[in-house]
Amino acid sequence: MRSRILMIFAAGLLLAACETAGEETSEASGVGAVSTGVIVEETEIASVVPGSQEDLLLNVGDRIFFGFDSSELDSNSQDVLKNLAAWLQANPGTTITIAGHADNRGTREYNLALGERRANSARDFLVALGINPSRVGTISYGKERPAVLGDFDEAWAQNRRDVFEVNG
Repeated sequence: MRSRILMIFAAGLLLAACETAGEETSEASGVGAVSTGVIVEETEIASVVPGSQEDLLLNVGDRIFFGFDSSELDSNSQDVLKNLAAWLQANPGTTITIAGHADNRGTREYNLALGERRANSARDFLVALGINPSRVGTISYGKERPAVLGDFDEAWAQNRRDVFEVNG
């Protein structure tokens, strides 16, 4: 119990330190764009290489989410994948890997298979939109690489995802 309280306290201090650093950057530079609460220098935006992971994150996003025990694409996921297809068409030399993930419920084997179904679902959608299948690889991490640790609804929801990774 004591270690849990200390962990929560440490996490709070870490978050407070992160927020303070962002505020200092904003005040010190006087130049920046605010996007989703993160201050990004204008020079950083100008230096983003087309077809890079940063370009993907800035223009499309790098993930979609799934319902419990599902590999079905909802309308939000389909919209992101349509944007990803357009981005891939604009960057014809770029290949990606779709990494399928699951929450920590269920066995390792089951979640690896679920992550694979999720990655393949997104890949199949992109291929149906005209993206060459050789440009889109898949991998499943199952429950092995959680984005958020914990056994509560919000953590599980964030871990049921596909993440898009630009290759090389």
